[in-house]
Amino acid sequence: MPSVGIIGLGNMGRGMALSLKRGGHAVIGFDAAAETRLKLAQEGIEIAGDIEAVCARAEIVILSLPTASIVETVVAGEGGVAAHGKPGLLVVDTSTSHPETTRKLAQLLASKEIALIDAPVSGGPKGALAGTMTMVIGGTDGDVARAMPVLESMSAKRVHIGPVGAGHATKIINNLLCAAHLLTAAEAVRLAKASGIDPERMLDGINAGSGRSGVTQVNYPTWIFNDAFDSGFTMKLMRKDVRLATELIDGLGLSLPLASETARLWAKSAETIGDAEDFNRIVEL
Repeated sequence: MPSVGIIGLGNMGRGMALSLKRGGHAVIGFDAAAETRLKLAQEGIEIAGDIEAVCARAEIVILSLPTASIVETVVAGEGGVAAHGKPGLLVVDTSTSHPETTRKLAQLLASKEIALIDAPVSGGPKGALAGTMTMVIGGTDGDVARAMPVLESMSAKRVHIGPVGAGHATKIINNLLCAAHLLTAAEAVRLAKASGIDPERMLDGINAGSGRSGVTQVNYPTWIFNDAFDSGFTMKLMRKDVRLATELIDGLGLSLPLASETARLWAKSAETIGDAEDFNRIVEL
């Protein structure tokens, strides 16, 4: 099995590292935060001192980073993957990033005989730790096939969408839909309460019909009705993803009024719901 490096050992990267180790892969990780590096070392993950050390040891390098700008710095910046990666290295970006950034970085890496695929993930930290995530993938058939033994150790479902950048575009669209579904489901719950209907039983009915969504089937029973609000995904991260969707829409010159209203409401929510709160708190807007 190929040796795997992971850059970014936060909630998602940690779970992926532990899933890969459990699957029998040799794993070496790096994170910019010393505290995070120490925590993963205590969990049995070998830790590198820098990106250069990860690139020296790994055949496949996984990126699990919070923003497109950080991905760009880690890949193209001083001391980054482009500077230290060996010819033949394969980079798998599991972050939620901008497709244009992804395509630009893929071209840079290709000039150094390094391949890149984008494989953003859904399923949260619990899915990363259990190896049950879903991946939407952009890249060539050959590069995706080469990465597959590693991807299979981290995920339960993988869909190859198209060329480089297609995975990130699909993930942005997915998260925009989730953001919108949270808003519409919250209004449906308010409507049920005002009509004297038990909201939980109402959603049972909805989930048996055509109005169901991932939000009504998963988010409400898992994190909202029980007031748990502990999905591991924050308001800050979802607001970032909604902004990415807005940038994608604007860059393509599209007018999408429902997407615009979704973006407006998520931006407005910052007035009353803090960045660190669980993203499902948007239902309280």
